[in-house]
Amino acid sequence: MALIQCDFYSETLGISTSMTVILPQTTYSQIGMHSRASDQKHKTLLLLHGLSDDHTIWLRRTSIERYVAELGIAVVMPSAQRSFYTDMEQGLNFWSFISEELPAIARSFFPLSDRREDNFVAGLSMGGYGAFKLALNQPDRYQAAASLSGSLDISSVHKLFSDDFKKSFGSMEQAENSSSDLFKLARDVAALGDKAPLLYQCCGTEDFLYEDNIKFRDYARELNLPLTYEEESGTHEWGYWDKQIKRVLEWLPLDLNR
Repeated sequence: MALIQCDFYSETLGISTSMTVILPQTTYSQIGMHSRASDQKHKTLLLLHGLSDDHTIWLRRTSIERYVAELGIAVVMPSAQRSFYTDMEQGLNFWSFISEELPAIARSFFPLSDRREDNFVAGLSMGGYGAFKLALNQPDRYQAAASLSGSLDISSVHKLFSDDFKKSFGSMEQAENSSSDLFKLARDVAALGDKAPLLYQCCGTEDFLYEDNIKFRDYARELNLPLTYEEESGTHEWGYWDKQIKRVLEWLPLDLNR
């Protein structure tokens, strides 16, 4: 695998920012690893961080590099501060950056596919919210999305993280039934039928966000969205997420023969 740290200027944000990228590499002699790569543009997983973290966290706390080696997919991990992946009311335009500028920049740097069937997004906590927000807002760009212990209900975000909510969303009146409301987006996407993105959702039963996850799961099921839901004993911690991101990679609709 090739591991690349990219520092670049974002026109959307008006600042220099960073992303970490894992690129496939065919190797046969790495101890304990077998890696593969395609001669075509790479399938790509956009992997989002949580509220307190940055673009380096998935590499520091999980074995994501080892897990993707045999799959031959690229992983793009950007920084989004504490933005909840929004064009912030008091801050920078991270939604426009993540949803529009970042994919274009990453594809200009690296041989990444822009085909819907080759693009996936996942994240934990705030990043789980961001992953579903991207896929439900842009179902024509992402085939699948995964949320690990996601902050999926903005009304709970308003209660639990009031300062961050205000900076990111403004007020509940602004956020509710908007393109930042996953329940509203789920209703919209349900009308697409089999064109809706595949969704994977998991949460530990002792996680403080468990009830929010149950609420979204039940709503998605009512709408007949293509949701795979899994739960087990666990809290909001990296041991659980390290195990579950491996499960996400097993779930992704990857055609490894391509």
